This record gives sequence, structure tokens and C-alpha cells, in this order.
Amino acid sequence: MNPVEFQAIVTDIGEQILAGAGLRPDPRASVARVIDHTILKPEATADDVRRVCAEARAYGFASVYVNPCWVALVAAELLGTLVKVCTVVGFPLGANATGTKMAETAAAIRVGAHEIDMVLNVGALRSGDHTTVANDIRAVAGVAHASGAILKVILETALLNDEQKVRACEIAKAAGADFVKTSTGFGPGGATAADISLMRRAVGPDLGVKASGGIRTLEDLRNMLAAGATRIGASASVQIVEAISA
Repeated sequence: MNPVEFQAIVTDIGEQILAGAGLRPDPRASVARVIDHTILKPEATADDVRRVCAEARAYGFASVYVNPCWVALVAAELLGTLVKVCTVVGFPLGANATGTKMAETAAAIRVGAHEIDMVLNVGALRSGDHTTVANDIRAVAGVAHASGAILKVILETALLNDEQKVRACEIAKAAGADFVKTSTGFGPGGATAADISLMRRAVGPDLGVKASGGIRTLEDLRNMLAAGATRIGASASVQIVEAISA
């Protein structure tokens, strides 16, 4: 079953249960479940991260998405909840050695990460060195999957032409990624509906597609989901959900 079908079935079952109990489905909760609630700014403090965790618990976001140094704190803050712990690897340039990315992945999982978002080797991709790109992803996927974590591969689409975006998606899929993702949020541009549509066509229905970078409004989120995204990365998550009529 592909991610889009699974999400639709989960939402439909949840709505049936609520209807059977005489309750209305909560559209805010449905939207929150596809958002990675993000705090990656370098000046973020422990209190900032705790606030984001509290928001994630309150709204039921898919995950809290942080730099690796905060994974243990987030895991403790989210213990006993359904909110996942997500972190970054090879971030934000993708230029780390493969062994470094593998070590980062293992260390993050060891202290509580459930999801890993790695930046692919952008320079290798642009050089046409697809073997290096594939081996890099495959190695990190192996570490992640051995511990039951999922792997999202960040393409940094603003640095690629359409042909390179498609090739990156094909490589990521073949190398064992669970998602492809648009952007780090630190590159020259963020997610666009056109890129999401292109990525969805490239990977087909069996992989997740994450839109990230510059998604600040409910309209932005709706456009990305309509284009084929199954996960959204945003730091404006609370404002987005609050914009929905309950």
C-alpha cells in the first residue's frame, strides 16, 4: 500500500470512528498529523525546543524536527506520545563523508530519533557521479532501517534542474529511501508545487514526498498536498493549523 492510500485510509477510519461516537472529525488534527514541527535555527535554546515539543504534544504533529544535539531532549519531552523524533544528517550541505553520515545516523537513533532526514551529496549529483550518490543514500538507509527508523532524502531542489531532480528521486528510491524531500530551508529556495508534482511523478505512488522550505500558510500546505506531498515540514505549524476552521 502506498503512503497516499495509507494516509487516506487512516483518515477515513478515524472519521468513521468519530462519526459512530456522535463526534465531528477534527480537521486540525488531520492536518497536524502530516506536519513535521520544525526548529532548526542555530540560535534555538533548550527552552525554545521544549516549547516546540509542548506544541507538538498539544496539536498532535507527526514529529518534532530538530538538529542532532537536541534529539535526546526531544525524546524525553515526547516520551509516551505518538509524536515522532526527527533529525537531520549531513545537514545542511550534504557534503559530509558517507561514514560521517552513517555515524550521525547511528548516534541520533541511539538517543531516540525515529526519522532521519539526510541531505544527498548535491555536488556529486551535479557532477553526474550517480554511483557516489546512490552509495551514500544506501549506506545511511541501511543504518536507519536496521533500527526501524525511516529515511527521508533531501534533494535541495533549488540547486538542481528538473532532469537532476528526477534522477535524484530515482536514485533515492532505488537506494532504499522512504521519502524524498525538497529542501533544507537553508538553500537558495524552498518547496514549490511544481517540484512536488515532478517528484511525485518520479517516485510513483510507493514513496513519501516531503515538502519543506517556505511553507508558512494553510494555502501553502494545501497546494503542496494537492501536488502530491504526504508530509510537510514547517516551523509555522501552529499558525497553519490555527487557520483551519474547527
